[in-house]
Amino acid sequence: MAVFTVVNETDLAQWMRHYDLGEVVDFRGISSGIENSNYFLTTTRGAFVLTIFEKLTAEQLPFYLDLMRHLASHSVPVPDPVPRDDGALFGILHGKPATIVTKLDGKAELAPGPEHCGEVGQMLARLHLAGRDFKSHQPNLRSLAWWKETVPRIVPFVDGAQRELIVGELAHQEAFFESADYAALPGGPCHCDLFRDNVLFAPAAPGTNHQVRLGGFFDFYFAGCDKWLFDVAVTANDWCVDLATGRFDGARLTALLRAYQTVRPFTPEENRHWRDMLRAGAYRFWVSRLYDYYLPRAAAMLQPHDPTHFERILRERVMHADASPLCN
Repeated sequence: MAVFTVVNETDLAQWMRHYDLGEVVDFRGISSGIENSNYFLTTTRGAFVLTIFEKLTAEQLPFYLDLMRHLASHSVPVPDPVPRDDGALFGILHGKPATIVTKLDGKAELAPGPEHCGEVGQMLARLHLAGRDFKSHQPNLRSLAWWKETVPRIVPFVDGAQRELIVGELAHQEAFFESADYAALPGGPCHCDLFRDNVLFAPAAPGTNHQVRLGGFFDFYFAGCDKWLFDVAVTANDWCVDLATGRFDGARLTALLRAYQTVRPFTPEENRHWRDMLRAGAYRFWVSRLYDYYLPRAAAMLQPHDPTHFERILRERVMHADASPLCN
């Protein structure tokens, strides 16, 4: 969500002619993130987000936008793409595909407690089940094939211990992905990037027993069809860890997993390979952060993430069996 492509007032006025969204009240860039150019857009009709896609092509984009529309229609709180005057969900701005989506209520919770994690776990399971009848298919583009392509480009930049870990874990994951148990894992459309800053919480409604209310999930532009357990592992590796050590907080992890299973219980194969998938989730983000750190792109507001965070998490998952396994 960094600003790679700058949009001025003239650009915006021309772009808004294709939408029935009223007059522009406010327009400003969003600095967090590293993939797309994003702007908050407020009009007399409401609050929206304008996204310009820096890597995704016009051929790839319909999967993401159609998935968001599908989930929104199944009562999963996600940004809903706004159709243009010709019915299309995106157009071309500065030679790149771009879209406007509805803005969710709430703000990110960067220091979550068990109740936040429970809300996330339950909604993630609802998202997985809602995607079962989604007709389009696109694989997770940051999975094994991308790791195999990207790791050789990173290896020259890392030291001996890091090189041993990154190459050794790739071999472990290749073997896991080729196993019969992996093939048996259930899957479908996944968010694949459900970090704390991609979820919003709003104040709980008066008179309820809840202290928090989930406002919604956003930033679906790493979504893809994958194993549901991978999505849970990615989420747990962010929401349920101590950021300084990468170790799990037992109360938060238990809350997330139990809430998820109130909607969709885990299979025996998922229980057996929880640790393998936690390693896969950590590996995916260590590799991508190393790539962004050593091979960055220019951006007006780029803030690359620290790759050592997910190196710590991966080493923790490799060295220690999970002390709070999936709940039955």
